[in-house]
Amino acid sequence: MAANVRARRPASPPPGLSHVIPSSHKYPPIRPDHLSADERREAASKGYGPGQRSHSSGGLNITSGEWKLLAVILLIALGVRMFRISKPNSVVFDEVHFGKFAARYIKTRYFVDVHPPLAKLLITAAAFISGFNGDFDFKDIGKVFENTPYVAMRMVPATFGVATVPIAYLTLRALDCRATTALLASIFLTFENGLVTQSRHILLDSPLVFFTALTIFLFVGFSNEDKKEPFTKQWWTWLILTGLSLGAVVSCKWVGLFTIATVGVCTILQLWLLLGDLRVSPRMWARHFFARAVCLILIPIFFYMTMFQLHFLILGSSGEGDAFMSSEFRQTLGRGMEDTYADIALGSDITIRHLNTQGGYLHSHAHNYPGGSAQQQVTLYPHRDDNNLWRVFNATVDGYEHYDYEHKPIVYIDHGSRIKLRHIVTDKALHSHEVRPPMSDVEFQNEVSAYGMTGFIGDINDDWVVEIEKGDRSDKESSKRLRTLRTHFKLRHLNTGCYLFSHKVKLPEWGFEQQEVTCNKNAVKANSLWYVETAAKHPQLSTNAPKVNYKIPGFLSKFWELQQVMWTTNAGLTDRHMYDSRPLTWPRLRRGINFWVKDHRQIYLIGNPFVWWSSTASVITYMIVRGFLLLRAKRGYRDFDNTKVVKYDSLCGFLFVGYCMHYFPFFLMGRQLFLHHYFPALYFAVLLNCAVFDLATSTLRPKIRLQIAAVLMVIAVFTYSKFSSLTYGDPWTKKKCTNAQWVKTWDFAW
Repeated sequence: MAANVRARRPASPPPGLSHVIPSSHKYPPIRPDHLSADERREAASKGYGPGQRSHSSGGLNITSGEWKLLAVILLIALGVRMFRISKPNSVVFDEVHFGKFAARYIKTRYFVDVHPPLAKLLITAAAFISGFNGDFDFKDIGKVFENTPYVAMRMVPATFGVATVPIAYLTLRALDCRATTALLASIFLTFENGLVTQSRHILLDSPLVFFTALTIFLFVGFSNEDKKEPFTKQWWTWLILTGLSLGAVVSCKWVGLFTIATVGVCTILQLWLLLGDLRVSPRMWARHFFARAVCLILIPIFFYMTMFQLHFLILGSSGEGDAFMSSEFRQTLGRGMEDTYADIALGSDITIRHLNTQGGYLHSHAHNYPGGSAQQQVTLYPHRDDNNLWRVFNATVDGYEHYDYEHKPIVYIDHGSRIKLRHIVTDKALHSHEVRPPMSDVEFQNEVSAYGMTGFIGDINDDWVVEIEKGDRSDKESSKRLRTLRTHFKLRHLNTGCYLFSHKVKLPEWGFEQQEVTCNKNAVKANSLWYVETAAKHPQLSTNAPKVNYKIPGFLSKFWELQQVMWTTNAGLTDRHMYDSRPLTWPRLRRGINFWVKDHRQIYLIGNPFVWWSSTASVITYMIVRGFLLLRAKRGYRDFDNTKVVKYDSLCGFLFVGYCMHYFPFFLMGRQLFLHHYFPALYFAVLLNCAVFDLATSTLRPKIRLQIAAVLMVIAVFTYSKFSSLTYGDPWTKKKCTNAQWVKTWDFAW
C-alpha cells in the first residue's frame, strides 16, 4: 500500500528566484535572541528585562545624542534657577539662620545648629572666596544686604538645584526607562516651583535633595554592575562613590538618614537573594557582605566625622554656642579656664554650676523679681561673669558665730556642713522661703532669691545643708568633702527641706531670659545636682596647694557630645510656627510657606500643583495596582511570570520604597515641620510618576509617546508660569493673588 503512495514534490519557485526551503515561507524565521516560553519564565524569575537572557550591561549606557539633550536640559534648568537670583536684595526666610552661620564660620566663633555642617561649609566657602568678612548679621527677614556677597552664597544651593535635574534623567535611564520618560522627569523637576524657590536662597534643602538624587543614581549604577559582573574595577568605583554620597547626604541634614535606610533596605535584599543563589559560595557571599559593609557603612561614617573635624578646626573661638556645651568642651574654644584650687573651705570664693542642664552658673544680679517677694533675682547664667561669684560662710542658726576664716584654722566643707552662700557683688545671701516662684507656680516649688544687706548676718532662710552625692574615682577625698570639679552635691534648705533646683524653664524679658532657679520639695535628683567650677585661693592655703582643671576632650568626645546636643535641640523644636504643617497635608499641597513680603511682592514656597498632584496620584496608583497583583497571585494567576510586570514592579517598587522611607518617618516626629521637609520624598514621587508613564505608554509607538510627554511638559510649564511671580518675587496684584489661589488654604499675601 505504501509503495503506491507518491511523495509530493515541492512547488517550483517563481522564475528568476532561487530555490526556497519548503518551511521557510510557511513559518517566520527564528531570531537569534528568541526565547521560548520556559526561557521567558526563567528570565522573569531572575528579574531580567523583556526578551532578555541576561541583564543589560552594567553601570550607565546612553547615546551621544542624549548627552547633547542633557546639555540643553542643563541650560534650561540653569536659566530657571539663576534668573534674577540677586532679587530680592534682602534676607529671605531661613537665610536669617544659615547666612548667620556662614558669618560665624568666617569669624571662627563657635555656634550650635541642629544640622550637620557640609552644606553650611559649602555656602561659607563661596562667601569666603567672594570676600565676605562676616560682619553682616542676617538678623531679620527683609534686612537689606550690605557688603555681603549674597549672590555668590545663593548660587551654591542654586547650582545643586540645577545639577539635580540631569541626575534624575540619568537615574531613570539607568533604571532602563526610555529617553522620553527621563526627559519628562527632567522637565518636571526643572519647573517644580517649590524646588526652584528653595534652591534660589541660602538654604540647605537643595544640597540635601541633590545628594539624595546622586546617591540613588550611584546605587542604581552599582546594582547594574553587580548584575553584570561583581568585583570589577567599575563595580568598586560605583560602590565607593555610593558610600561617599551617602556620607555627603547625611552630612547636609539628618534627613539623609532616610536615604541611608533606602539604600540599606535594598542592599539587604541583594544579599538575601545572593544567599539563596546556590551558584554563590559562602566565601563569595562573605566578600559581597564585607564589601558593602565597608563601602556603605564605614565610608559614610568616616565622611560624616570628617565634616565635623573641619567644623571643629574652623570654629576655634568662643561664641554664642558655648552655652550648649559642657565645660570640658569649652576648654577647647580659646577661652580655657585657668587651673583652680581644689580645696573648698569656709571663706572660699567659688562659682557653682548646674550639672544636668546647660543653663550655666548660679547667678544673681541687681534686679528684683516683679512679683512674689520682690527680692533680688537668682538665675542660671551660661557665661562667665563676676555675678557668678559666691563666698562660703558658716550657718548662723542656733547662735553660731560668724567664723573668722582668715585667722582661725581652715574648715573644709564636708557632707552635712551647714553653710551660707553670700553673693559677693551685691552682698546678699542665697535665700529661700514659702513664696511661689515666678514661673513654676506650684505648691512644692519655692522661690529662690538673694536677700540681705551689708552688715546683716541673715536669718534661718539663708542657711543650707551640703549633701555630697558622689566624688571622682581618682580623688578619694572628693566623696568626703567638697572638692572643685570633683564633687557632685545637693543643697538642702535648712528651714523648709527643699533642694536648690533648676530646669529648662526660661524667665521672661524682665529676667533676661535666663534659666529659672527654684527650691523644690520634690526635686528630681538629676536637676538638683551641682558642682563647684572655680575656687579662689583661700587665705589659709599655701601657694603650692593642689590645683585642678577640666580634662581636655579629644575629637571623639567632642563629636559625641555635639551629636547629643544636636539631637536634644532638634527634639526641643516643638513650638508652633505660623507656617508649619503636618506630613498628612504635604502630598495634597494644602499649604506653603511665606518666605518674604515687601511692596506688593511676595516669595511664597508652593509646589507646582500639576507635578505635585500627578506624582501623588502615581504613588496611590502604584499601591492600588500592586495590591491588586498580590490578590491575583493569591488566586493562582501568574502575572509575575511576565517579564514586563517583573521589570516595572522592580522599578516602581524601588522608587516607592524610597518615597516611603523619606516620607512616613515624619509622622513619628513631634518637632516643627514644614513643607520643604517633603522635598526628598517628592523627588522619588516625581520619578515614580514618570515610571508609571513609561509603563502606561510602553505599547505605544515612540512618536505617540513623545507627543503625550510633550503635552504633559507643556502643562507643567504652564502651571509653573502661573505661580512664577511667587517664585521670583515679581510684582503681585490682588487679581493675580486671587487667580492663583486654587486652594483656599494657600494663604498668599499681596
